[in-house]
Parts: sequence; C-alpha cells; structure tokens
Amino acid sequence: MNEIQLGVIESKFADIIWENEPISSSALVRLSEERLTWKKSTTFTVLRRLCEKGLFKNDKGVVTSLISKQDFCSKQSRRFVEEAFDGSLPAFITAFTAQKKLTKEEIKALRDMISEYKEEQ
Repeated sequence: MNEIQLGVIESKFADIIWENEPISSSALVRLSEERLTWKKSTTFTVLRRLCEKGLFKNDKGVVTSLISKQDFCSKQSRRFVEEAFDGSLPAFITAFTAQKKLTKEEIKALRDMISEYKEEQ
C-alpha cells in the first residue's frame, strides 16, 4: 500500500465514513453538512480524492472503506516510529513517557501486550 496521508479535515471526514459505513453517498452528504458544514460538491471532491488514494470506494452510491480505521492508524503509527525514531519502539516510548507519565493501567496493558507477544513467538 502506498503511503496515505490525511490532513485534519480529511481525517474528520474519514472518521464519518468509518463510523457509518456502509453509508449512502446522500447520507454522507447530510452528515458532512451537519458535522463539517460542507456543501455537496465539497463532500464529493474529498470523497473522490480519498477513493483515489485507495482508502475508500464509492460503488453505485454506497461508500465503504478499503482499509479499516485500525489498519490505517497502525500503518501511520508504524511509519511515524520508523521516521522519527529510526524504527525503535523503546525510543518512542521513552520520548512519550518523558512528557506523560503512564498510569498503572497503561503499564499493565503494555506488560500484557508484551506477554502476549512473547507467547505468540
């Protein structure tokens, strides 16, 4: 998959689709007008652009995703760690926790994820 980068507004629009898919294009126009104050033409322009990027498809007026939100976010996170921290997850976590202390629940969740990963190996 090619890198798909979204701006803030495109991300909000993508979230509307992910939250409501499959969604008719007419319902998408209504939601975009309500949430983003977009005109119909803006909705279809941005939708076409995101379809061209390979994120969504519009088949006979029904919009669905080609990539789930979770897969998209996972790829974006991985790319960020690769670019900003030379692919080092420990370096990312060190930088992240320098500004935000982890809660006991977050620490437990991380330990559980590491344990699960070890068991899968």
